[in-house]
Amino acid sequence: MELVQLKAALASAIARLTAKNVPSPRMNAELLLMFVLDCDRAYLHAHPERELTSDDKERYEAALAERARGVPAQYITGHQEFWGMDLIVSPAVLIPRPETEHVVETVLAILASDLSPQTSAKAVPAEVRGPRSEVRVVDVGTGSGCIALALAKELPNAEIHATDISAAALEIASANTARHQLESRIRFHRTDLLAGLKPDFDVVVSNPPYVGESEEDQVQLEVRKFEPREAVFAGPTGLEVVARLLPQAQGALHPGGWLVMEISGTIADGVRGLLDDWEEVRVTKDLRGIPRVVRARKPRY
Repeated sequence: MELVQLKAALASAIARLTAKNVPSPRMNAELLLMFVLDCDRAYLHAHPERELTSDDKERYEAALAERARGVPAQYITGHQEFWGMDLIVSPAVLIPRPETEHVVETVLAILASDLSPQTSAKAVPAEVRGPRSEVRVVDVGTGSGCIALALAKELPNAEIHATDISAAALEIASANTARHQLESRIRFHRTDLLAGLKPDFDVVVSNPPYVGESEEDQVQLEVRKFEPREAVFAGPTGLEVVARLLPQAQGALHPGGWLVMEISGTIADGVRGLLDDWEEVRVTKDLRGIPRVVRARKPRY
């Protein structure tokens, strides 16, 4: 088999992915070659004359063929970074997006101000909170576990729960907690939303399915074709899962507790309408100016 140098293999891969209209062809070609060679980007640029072995070439060809037909690079490599952590992903879970980090930031900001030692007594009366002192958080529809893991990483004294209806998703989430040595910090529950969980949480957080079936043609082809449909589409309008979650969150939160959810601009107004009986409702936008996170407080009395 003819030997091929790294530089030539990369140039050929970029041209191939470009011809197939794969977004960011250079980034994808480099990412897949880094995966095959188990190296970083600096190595690629420092060793352009390296000759690929026949095994390297075969594995790179297989990876490129998958990407060219639309399979997300994260499913090919089995990895995605989120909140500075390398997470295992598979077609059983939604690929964590950078936008979801805004959800984590919102939860941390709420807990830093609302539940700090200086303000917690005012925010949540002691007779309501009871004797416990640790913060209790539940991540609904955890998928890969990205939100729960990020919160466990940042909140070492919190009691964190995570739910998902998919056994396959919970396997991935559990593998990620083991990978980051957080097994003792997160309790997983296989259930529909919050069904069966003991109440009295400080925060219910979720990245629920929120895309309406009427929007399907506007969703990227690789998302529609390869990511788990039940994690993307909520029903005809996109509000169906949120509408089921809100009353369950009301029951799970203590008075004065917070709900934090990822949403889209399409359903932002509808979500506001569903939160009429909540307090301090606020929608924040992501870096592209799209409504992305909604927070709301359960009435304190």
